[in-house]
Amino acid sequence: MNKTFFAAIIMATLPIACSAPSSETTETTESVEAAIAEISDDMKLPVFTGPSGSENVAVSGYDTVSYFEGDGMPVEGSKDHRVKYNGVEYHFASAENAEKFQAEPAKFAPQYGGHCAWAASRGKLASGDPTLYKIVDGKLYLNFNQKVQDTWNEDIPGFIGKADKAFPEIPADARYDDA
Repeated sequence: MNKTFFAAIIMATLPIACSAPSSETTETTESVEAAIAEISDDMKLPVFTGPSGSENVAVSGYDTVSYFEGDGMPVEGSKDHRVKYNGVEYHFASAENAEKFQAEPAKFAPQYGGHCAWAASRGKLASGDPTLYKIVDGKLYLNFNQKVQDTWNEDIPGFIGKADKAFPEIPADARYDDA
């Protein structure tokens, strides 16, 4: 699948790379837009993309693969390396990280759609801060703020168990600012 995807990108961008500069920018934009990988699975739960869906970018644009690789510190992604997963854009710091995400999105996507893990344990939605996180059993969990994360840290397994039961009951079109 990855070889096919990259071959498609190369074929789609070859005419742009090999052509003379043009005053027309719409052709370039359309070609780049067509090169965004779109993947989907059966996850139809709400994903945090910011207040009222601002920009429809998950995890505030942070590279979710970066949480698991290197020094484990999250880094901001770029629009140059993006993958659309279940209708939401994820940005990555490199093409390599975008490819890794595309191959295994469930491995790298944050739990509870990037919403606060503690709020999810209460059957509620709250924004997840990409700088307040913990990886537990190979899964990424975000929290709303430091105080909430301190509370969550007191009983991580208990809160995860509660959230795993409560989060699927939240309607897919729910927003954290109206939950």
